[in-house]
Parts: sequence; structure tokens; C-alpha cells
Amino acid sequence: MSEVTRCHQCPRLVAWRELVAESKVKRYADQLYWGRPVPSLGDPNARLLLVGLAPAAHGGNRTGRMFTGDRSGDWLYRALHKAGFANQPESINLSDGLHLKDCYITAVAHCAPPDNKLLPAEMARCRPYLSTELALLSNVKVIIALGKVAWDAILKEPTLFGPQAQAPTGKVIKANAQKREAKPAFGHGLVYELSNGLTLIGSYHPSQQNTFTGRLTEPMFDHVFALARRQLDKA
Repeated sequence: MSEVTRCHQCPRLVAWRELVAESKVKRYADQLYWGRPVPSLGDPNARLLLVGLAPAAHGGNRTGRMFTGDRSGDWLYRALHKAGFANQPESINLSDGLHLKDCYITAVAHCAPPDNKLLPAEMARCRPYLSTELALLSNVKVIIALGKVAWDAILKEPTLFGPQAQAPTGKVIKANAQKREAKPAFGHGLVYELSNGLTLIGSYHPSQQNTFTGRLTEPMFDHVFALARRQLDKA
């Protein structure tokens, strides 16, 4: 992933990630920020793939690890540990001993965006990194999309699909990245069996916007990883 960490393709994201790393926030004023694109992490032989949105400005952009050093990460690694995909329930920094088991984490974009919002062009520029990972992660059986942006990105990914993708209802979803006649709508806890042997599971993103308002609760989040574990046990 060294190519990822050297990327400067998106001027807006480059400027923002570096500004945040230089200006910091008071609670992290004594820390050296990563301030570069944040690489993916996990087991290269993983059967479970998690796809998020992008690193947080004072989380991954600070620590150099996705979902690390922020409240979203607190929720994610706690859930992964409960489900047996991580050796510990927290991710603090690059030297904290975290090890993912049968799990790999990536994102739609590898740079922290202003207001946590990516532009379509920025997602398009980062897509080749996701496509390459999906092609290399040959053992993946289950994909959890953390949020609608990640869900849509997976359904648009041409490297994942053959001629068709099959939803559980029997309705055929045309897996054409350019023109899709229909696609399954995003929803928390929704499970779609795709004709290429993959299972796609939707989850609300563990952002503070969702967790503070109660839209996403801890039992709801744990349920998603329990679904993933059951799917893998059947594989």
C-alpha cells in the first residue's frame, strides 16, 4: 500500500489532510499527525471485508490507521473483538498490538475529507485502489458496507461481478458498472447473496451522528457481525 500513502491525486483532500495535521486540535496538540493517505489493514487471506467511507480528520489522519483514535473506531474494534475478528477490543495507535483475524478493512477513499464528505471525482480517483484490493483478496466471502456510500461503491465495482448479481428475492441485478437496471437499496442489517458467491451486508456507519442519536445501537452493530460470522460458518 506504499503507492496509496504517496498519493496526491486530489488537491482538495491533500490540502485538508495536511492542514489538519499541521493545525491539529487542542487535545492532540502534542502529537505528530500522520497527515497522509491512510492504508488499509488486516489479514490478506481474510474472508471478511469491511468497507468504510474515509479516515477521520483526527482519527486515522492522526494515527495512520483506519478507524483508530476516534469514537467510530471504538465501536468498530469492540464489535470485531466480540465476533472474534480482532485480538483486542480497541485500536489506539500503530504500536498497540492490534491484530485482525480473518478480516480486512479498507475504505472508499484513503484521505480524510472536509466535513466527512467526498466529491464524486475524489471517489472515482480512489476507486482503482479499492478495485485492486478486491482483485487480490481472493478469499473474501462476506463484505460489510459501513454506510450507504460504501454500499453503493461495492455495487458499482466491476471486479466483483460476473454477468449478473443475484438478490435473495430472486430479482436479477444487472452487474454493469455503467448502466444498472436495478440495485438493492441500502439498509442496516440487510443481507444480499450475490451470484458470484459473495454476501453483502449493510450496516449504518458507526459515526457519532448515528451512535449519539441512537440510530445505531451497540446491539444493532453487534448483530451485523453476528450475521457475517454465520455466513462465514456456512461457507
